[in-house]
Amino acid sequence: MLHFNDENLVHEKVFRDPIHGQIIVDNQIIMDLINTPEFQRLRRVKQLGTSSFTFHGAEHSRFGHCLGVYEITRKMCNYFQRNYPSTQPDDGLWDDSERPVALCAALLHDLGHGPYSHTFEHIFGTDHEQITRQLITDPSTNINKILSRVSPDFPHQVASVIDHTYENQQVVQMISSQIDADRMDYLQRDSYYTGTSYGKFDLDRVLHVMRPVKNGIAFQISGMHAVEDYIISRLQMYLQIYFHPVSRSMEVILDHLLMRAKYIYEHPNDFDPDFTPHMLMPFFNHKFTLDDYLALDDGVLTTYFNHWTHSQDKVLSDLSRRFLYRQPFKSAVYDKESAECLPKLRELIQTAGFNSDYYTAVNDSFKLPYDTYNPQDGINQSQIELVQPNGDFIELSQVSTLVASVSGREAGDQRFFFPKEMLETHQDIEVFEPIYEQFQSYIKNNHIINPKEDK
Repeated sequence: MLHFNDENLVHEKVFRDPIHGQIIVDNQIIMDLINTPEFQRLRRVKQLGTSSFTFHGAEHSRFGHCLGVYEITRKMCNYFQRNYPSTQPDDGLWDDSERPVALCAALLHDLGHGPYSHTFEHIFGTDHEQITRQLITDPSTNINKILSRVSPDFPHQVASVIDHTYENQQVVQMISSQIDADRMDYLQRDSYYTGTSYGKFDLDRVLHVMRPVKNGIAFQISGMHAVEDYIISRLQMYLQIYFHPVSRSMEVILDHLLMRAKYIYEHPNDFDPDFTPHMLMPFFNHKFTLDDYLALDDGVLTTYFNHWTHSQDKVLSDLSRRFLYRQPFKSAVYDKESAECLPKLRELIQTAGFNSDYYTAVNDSFKLPYDTYNPQDGINQSQIELVQPNGDFIELSQVSTLVASVSGREAGDQRFFFPKEMLETHQDIEVFEPIYEQFQSYIKNNHIINPKEDK
C-alpha cells in the first residue's frame, strides 16, 4: 500500500484561478481525484444555481469552488506545519499526518451536489451530503478506488470529516465551522463572479491568525478585526446576493416546474401517457442509482425545460418558458400580521385564471450571521475562539461589539410570490380588471398590508 506522500509529483501542477491566483497540486492522488468523471461533472453544475438570472456573471461552477476550498486548506496545512507543528502526542498542535485526509475532504466536500441542488433536493428528496459520502465510500466509484490507494479505511476517514464525526476536530473545523475553508472560498468567489464587493475580506490575514488548538481551531486576538470583517462580509452576501428576491423567484418557478412535471408523470391517465423524461424517471419513482444521479447536470435539466415549452400541459409549458426566458414572479414581504391576508391573495390569483398551487409560493430566507453556543440548545455549535496574549481563550462576541450586535439575530425576510401579471394595470380581458385592482390594494411599497387597516 502506497503512502500519500509516496505519490508526490516531481513537478507540481498549477490551476490558474481568479480568486487565489494559483491553485497548486503536488500530489498524484489529488490530481487523479480531479480527473475522475465524478469530479469533472461539477464543471456542469453552477455554484449559485438561479443567481445567474440576477447577476449575469454568476456562471461559475462547483468545480472551481471545490478547487478553491482545497487550496485554502492546503495553505492552512502549510501554515500550521510551519508555525505550530506537533512535538508530542495530544499537545493540541498540528500533526501533519492529517494533511491527506484534510486535503481530500476539502476537495470532495461538494461532490454530491446535483443540478440546482437545493431545489432538486426539495422535489426529489435527495441529500447531497449523503450522496457525497456514498460517492466516497462506495467501492464501485472511481473516487473510492483512488482514495483506497492510501489505505483501505481512508475513504471512510474522508467521509467522516464531511459528516463531522472524524476524531480530529481541527480537520473537521478546517472544512466546516463558522469560519472555514468552504465559506472563505465561496464568499470571495461568489462576490467576484456576481460583480459585487460584499464578500471581500482579508483572506491572507485571517489565515495567518489561525492556529490549531485542542479540539479545534482558534484565532489570535490580534486578528480580531479581520475576523469581524469576514462575519460582516458573510452577512452582506446573504442579504444582497443569496437572498435576492429575483433569484428566489426563479427558484420558486424551478421548484413548481419540477413539481408539475412530477405530478404529470404520476398521473398518466389524466395527462400525457407518453410523458417519459427518462433521465428523471428514476427520481420520479424514488428508485435512483448513483449512475442515475451522476448523469444529471444543469444542462440535462435545461434540455428537458426546452422540450417542455412545447408541452400540451399549459402549466408545464408556461413555467418552462418563464424559467428559460427569465420571467420571474413578483414578490412582497409579509409578517405575522399580514400573513392572514395570504389566503385571500391566493383566492384572487386563482380567480384571475392562475392555478394557485403553481403560481404562488411563500419563501422564508433567514440566516444567523454569527451564532454563539447555548448549552440549552443541545447543538454542538463551534464558536469562534480568540487566543489572548496569556494563552487564555475568549469567545469572539465577548470582545467584539460589532459581532455582538449581530450575534444570534436572524437576518432576512419572508416573501409571498405571485405572477407579475397581477400588478399590471391594463389587461386585455377587462372582466379581470376588478380582481387585479383588489389584489393590488393589498400591496404597498413591496409589502403585504391589510387594506382595511391601512385606511
